Amino acid sequence: MKKVGWIGTGVMGHPMAGHLIKAGYDLTVFTRTKSKAKDLLDAGAKWANSPQEAAEDKDFVCTMVGFPDELREVVFGKEGIINTIKKGAIFIDFTTSKPSLAIEIAKALKEKGVFSLDAPVSGGDVGARNATLSIMVGGEKEAFETARPLLEKLGKTIILQGGPGAGQHTKMCNQIQIAGTMIGMVEALLYGTKAGLDLETMLKSISGGAAACWSLDNLAPRILKGDMEPGFFVDHFVKDMAIALEEAQRMQISLPGLALVHQLYVSVQALGAGKKGTQALYLALKHMAGMD
Repeated sequence: MKKVGWIGTGVMGHPMAGHLIKAGYDLTVFTRTKSKAKDLLDAGAKWANSPQEAAEDKDFVCTMVGFPDELREVVFGKEGIINTIKKGAIFIDFTTSKPSLAIEIAKALKEKGVFSLDAPVSGGDVGARNATLSIMVGGEKEAFETARPLLEKLGKTIILQGGPGAGQHTKMCNQIQIAGTMIGMVEALLYGTKAGLDLETMLKSISGGAAACWSLDNLAPRILKGDMEPGFFVDHFVKDMAIALEEAQRMQISLPGLALVHQLYVSVQALGAGKKGTQALYLALKHMAGMD
């Protein structure tokens, strides 16, 4: 039985860890708030008091945290996994983070004889619960193939994109694409409302044509119900877009569409909705349209 240390049990991390328990992995979990791991502990997971304790003597060490600074602390901090992770283990980071940090982590762990995979995911809370995530992986092919059975318990589309950092760069492409679909979806709903359309009927038509996308299928229905609870936090999406814009600046490419959507989501934060789901963009654009 493979031993796994799991760090982070939020909206995404909790169901992902649960799948590994059901698959028979020997899971040890750490998260900042122990109560958030109660269901996992009840299902058979062991508790660790720190990241380094979670990593000790594990075949795989997995992280799913919110921000790059948190990831850096989990890996390199006083109680970081780098202190105890064993030679030959594979570190898998599912966090959406900076490509440069993924490369830094891979280099530091390689010096300890540890493989590292940056493996950000897409599919939201629905994909995490249903184990249908798209997993974009950067790292060495040998480590990827060794980790594939574990990854297959979490997702359906699992692709090695290249070396360290390539997974994170691919996730930036994903987030850039989503930024465009989110503003399009919200504006379509506002337009439909103002035009007096039955929005559910309208969505049936456009979801079956060229406008079809994940956001229309999964988030538009939540907006119609007034459900702004997070499948993916606004705060985390703003972080992701900022990383993409920073990388774009470094590569000297202009992404004006992304910059616009980033600013619109900052206005969602200004409305106090940073902890809501990304569909809360509707609140900001509805306010701008004078449709409150």
